[in-house]
Amino acid sequence: MSMTVEQEQWAIFLAAVCGQTYDQFTNTDGSFVVPSHYSVCDIIEAKSIINAWERFGFILESSQDIIVAFRGTSSTTNWISDMIASQKNFKYIKEDCLTHRGFTDIYSSARKRIIYTLNQLSPDKTLYITGHSLGAALATLCAIDVAANTTFVSPNLYTYGSPRVGDPAFKKAFTKYVQNSHRIANPFDVVTLAPPSIYKLPKREKTYYYSHVPSIFQLTFQMGSISANHIIESYFAELSKLQPQYAQMLCSTNPEFCPTVITKPDTVS
Repeated sequence: MSMTVEQEQWAIFLAAVCGQTYDQFTNTDGSFVVPSHYSVCDIIEAKSIINAWERFGFILESSQDIIVAFRGTSSTTNWISDMIASQKNFKYIKEDCLTHRGFTDIYSSARKRIIYTLNQLSPDKTLYITGHSLGAALATLCAIDVAANTTFVSPNLYTYGSPRVGDPAFKKAFTKYVQNSHRIANPFDVVTLAPPSIYKLPKREKTYYYSHVPSIFQLTFQMGSISANHIIESYFAELSKLQPQYAQMLCSTNPEFCPTVITKPDTVS
């Protein structure tokens, strides 16, 4: 899949937004840089696997757009959630399909407030939903839920380094509900390979099947380590090469908004 010039710019911009979800989590006061012309509508909080409430992103609004952004994995408890790869029924759509239990439980804990907040906002605005890593999985679940259950029937989804989220039936339903989806994936990013298409739980007979949702935009880069091939900074740096002038303008007009571009390989894997 290719992207238009406008879609490339949104991909760059939303990658920077995703970067801020990590700052929001790591800053003790929950602060992050809000891009020009946007304001914060709400903070997304969700329960990690140990039932601890954590900041998982935010909802932004401008005069024309709304952005729902989800944070990726920043703590050990989140990685444990990633590994709970059994499946459960995705109960927010009428179609019978299964999704990753760990991702779905986290999203479900935040869902009520997200839907409530969106219902307070103008349906005439364009909705963008985005996330990186675990956040990409949460964004994918959110996009189909929002399309099925709110007035925002045509959300624009941009994800980075997303794992697989659901079974083939979920993929089919997702394709029906979410027409504008951009799954940006580095083939050297191991997270995009998980869970495997056929997943059997250790010491159990049960087998689960996983499929990626469309549409893939392959972004190929190698940064020298497993982690560097996955982090949002690398995705932002590579996407910026598509439109360097736009990326430079974005960063210069929004100080400290853009992820710090890696200049040498990260040796930590």
